[in-house]
Amino acid sequence: MLETTKLLYANPLDGPGALDGWVIEGPLAVGKYDGGGAPGEGTALELSGTLDDAEYGDHAHWTLWCPEEFPDHIRISWEFLPIAEPGLAMVFFSAAGQRGLDLFSPDLAPRTGYYPQYHSGEIDALHVSYFRHKYESERAFRTCNLRKSAGFQLVAQGADPLPPAEDANGFYAMEIIKDGARVAFSINGLPLFDWTDASSKVLGGGRIGLRQMAPLKAAYRNLAVQTLSESGG
Repeated sequence: MLETTKLLYANPLDGPGALDGWVIEGPLAVGKYDGGGAPGEGTALELSGTLDDAEYGDHAHWTLWCPEEFPDHIRISWEFLPIAEPGLAMVFFSAAGQRGLDLFSPDLAPRTGYYPQYHSGEIDALHVSYFRHKYESERAFRTCNLRKSAGFQLVAQGADPLPPAEDANGFYAMEIIKDGARVAFSINGLPLFDWTDASSKVLGGGRIGLRQMAPLKAAYRNLAVQTLSESGG
């Protein structure tokens, strides 16, 4: 049985000032979400795109990287609220540059938020798409997808319990367990998939990034990363 121990990183994501040092790739608009006046909601980070996706297509999307580099064997948690759709939300983790380079090395090919640069470019990463409401087919049968890149391999899938933005009832608690070859994902404590990488190339530590497909507008708060250890129970 796993338990969390040391807190490696915590960020309330309570507004644009919380992104000091973060790396933006693509046309991102950053604002403060005030809870819509709902009691107890507080403030959060509101993220959306700046370009019209009808005009710019797949170049209207963006990725936002936390500057910290994390080890393997961690629990990643944050809270998410869809505000306006359609769109898609995703999280990258265990992200690192290829050829032993840092993710932000100038020797890697430039990244501008265009998705193929992330799933089939010069970085290795795991990524969960967990609010797949961009296209009609995704909204008709909603799933959470885990992919391993480079290579864009769909390695695990589970049902997506998140409602449309108009039905969202406060923030939803998101959690990823990255423990060696094992990746588990849950929302509000509901397990959605639990996958073990049986390949010869298991990704380890790396960086964490948030991504959205335009025109989604969403709020985030309370990002935390903790180490994992075996419990004695």
